Amino acid sequence: MTEISSRATRNVLAIFNPQSGVGFRPSDILNALREPWDSFPDINLTYQESRNIEDGVGKIRRAMDCDVDTVIVIGGDGMVNTLGAQLIGTDVKLAVLPAGSGNGFARHFDIPNNAEKAAKALIKGEVMEIDVGFVNDHPFFVTASLAWDAELVADFEKMPIRGIAPYVFAGIYKYFTYEPQDYHLNLDGEEIHIEKPLLLTAANLTQYGGGAKIAPEARADDGLLTLVAVPRMEPHELLLQIRRLFDGSISKIPELKTWQFKKMTVQREQAGKVQVDGELMDADKDVVIEVKPKALKVIVPKGREKKDD
Repeated sequence: MTEISSRATRNVLAIFNPQSGVGFRPSDILNALREPWDSFPDINLTYQESRNIEDGVGKIRRAMDCDVDTVIVIGGDGMVNTLGAQLIGTDVKLAVLPAGSGNGFARHFDIPNNAEKAAKALIKGEVMEIDVGFVNDHPFFVTASLAWDAELVADFEKMPIRGIAPYVFAGIYKYFTYEPQDYHLNLDGEEIHIEKPLLLTAANLTQYGGGAKIAPEARADDGLLTLVAVPRMEPHELLLQIRRLFDGSISKIPELKTWQFKKMTVQREQAGKVQVDGELMDADKDVVIEVKPKALKVIVPKGREKKDD
């Protein structure tokens, strides 16, 4: 670990999308950054808008061509994924000010949801090298889901509001239309058959977001992903068990199974959606999920890594 404030002059880019987020006002975020970051004598801080994916990616790449040291992404997990992916395998560090509906990445690393507190915690933070998961070569930092836990995202995206309650309602609604299928897996050479699971999630970090911890024991830098499989259950049982996602007791769900792996190949009956850090992507029947150890440098609040020991 290295302290980020004890270095020579550094170029830092803060990038945001004013059209995304929950209760997001760009002026609040920029004001929160200004005191601890913009006033720091050895930091050259610039601000840019990301109007769309292509625009944001282009600005990140141009900043990297100009020797940017750190990119501060102001947004939710989807934006963190899209823009942070450009930094994989480089020495450029990623910092995150959470401004999304779930903020699974920020929650894992105990980055405060309050913009001012987050900015202060990160300027005093440390650099950590974390693993990155890949679904068919598409990176993910938080989770990738294949079953009902992927399908419900489509209904959640139609909700007029964001937050945990709409996410739960979307999940319950999708339960009645979701058509489960069997999965045949190969985890680092071990053959596993899973019959019609309700949840099938590969986790790099602990949670989906919003405090819903799908893999409480997952570590960001152990070179492994955690696979969580939960069997299909009746609606009344689902309502009783869903609370376990939020109180850290998911391991008590009957018949829940977990594995740790480096590479997993998935064969399923039909092609379908995969949830990747809160966004949906199309995938064929065959899917490959694997991890690249310590592929991304991130700034986390000081002392956060000790909680993973």
